[in-house]
Amino acid sequence: MKIISLTFNPFAENTLLMVGQKGSCIIIDPGMMDAQEMDHLEHTIQNEGATPLRLLLTHCHIDHVLGIKAVYDRYGLEPECHAEGLPLLEACPQIAKMYAIPYTEGPMPTNYLADSGTLELDGEEVEWRYVPGHAPGHVVFIHHPSKQVIGGDTLFQSSIGRTDLPGGDHELLLRKIREELFSLDDEYVVWPGHGPRTTIGVEKRSNPFLR
Repeated sequence: MKIISLTFNPFAENTLLMVGQKGSCIIIDPGMMDAQEMDHLEHTIQNEGATPLRLLLTHCHIDHVLGIKAVYDRYGLEPECHAEGLPLLEACPQIAKMYAIPYTEGPMPTNYLADSGTLELDGEEVEWRYVPGHAPGHVVFIHHPSKQVIGGDTLFQSSIGRTDLPGGDHELLLRKIREELFSLDDEYVVWPGHGPRTTIGVEKRSNPFLR
């Protein structure tokens, strides 16, 4: 399983591509704010010879969903998220006005992710787990054979997701990181929603919020 991270929009959000062994791929957290950023995503997918099959959201904060409409227009994919995140997605037009950034509404989800489950990509299993605290309905995606985690805004290099936004819960986030992420082996690589990748082992040993 190959994971590609592309950084978009003024929030420096990481949009992730999960590419299977046969060239199918999943787009996770589409942060593309304009046509140029969408072109960059599309060219990356073309260079991989990949075919997007699903559009998944770790959570529905504005910086992670700016490109939903562009992905739908190009690939016909509707977003999928946890149902608790829907109010955040519905509020995005107003939030975009607050930040003075362009936002065009795309389709709303018609398929929701449960608290836990698995999906298949080119015959390989990807697990998702419910890790709220930064945002309602936040989930992470884990590919166990390659020991890789798409963590959204839960765990960062030497930091954690902010919890001062509506629906945030600091103690809940710490507990869920320990339960759902720190239960993984130290070798697991974490691809966060912002900033560089890290590993579970490094964050267990040195993250000032979690030591």
